Amino acid sequence: MNSRLPPATIFDEPPTAHSPRKRKRSGSSCAWFAALLLSASATGPAAQTLLDEQTEGLLVEAVEAATEFDLYNARCRSDGSGRRTDNLNKELASKFRMTVLNVEDDLFPERSYRRAKERLQLDFLEKLKQAGGCKEAKKAGMPNALRERYDRLMQEIDALP
Repeated sequence: MNSRLPPATIFDEPPTAHSPRKRKRSGSSCAWFAALLLSASATGPAAQTLLDEQTEGLLVEAVEAATEFDLYNARCRSDGSGRRTDNLNKELASKFRMTVLNVEDDLFPERSYRRAKERLQLDFLEKLKQAGGCKEAKKAGMPNALRERYDRLMQEIDALP
């Protein structure tokens, strides 16, 4: 591929050293691409308006549960994989065509995934501190409680139409 050619150039056949045959892209392909982008961006908010308040609350609670479980695993078990959030992300994408970040941006009170993540982190660290640290939290059954809450919410999401 010749890097000196402008990006809007398409060759009908491979260029030769003497005379490359160029043709410009038609305006219709650019218009088609723009229409595709507009329709793709329009599906995000439309999918979110179809959610009732109960489903929105369930999604917010599920994101909180997945985040807390992942934070516990990262802090107390040195497992920073974020597996629960990833699994929830897959479920949300397949069922609602949205992601955890969409839920944090659109449904959390902060309306910003960065501020929501920061709040969830601070809240979890406060809970862990009140429990007496990782060892005491484990003795008190925090990991099992986090797992049960996460599993229950994932089952509820899975049961939704």
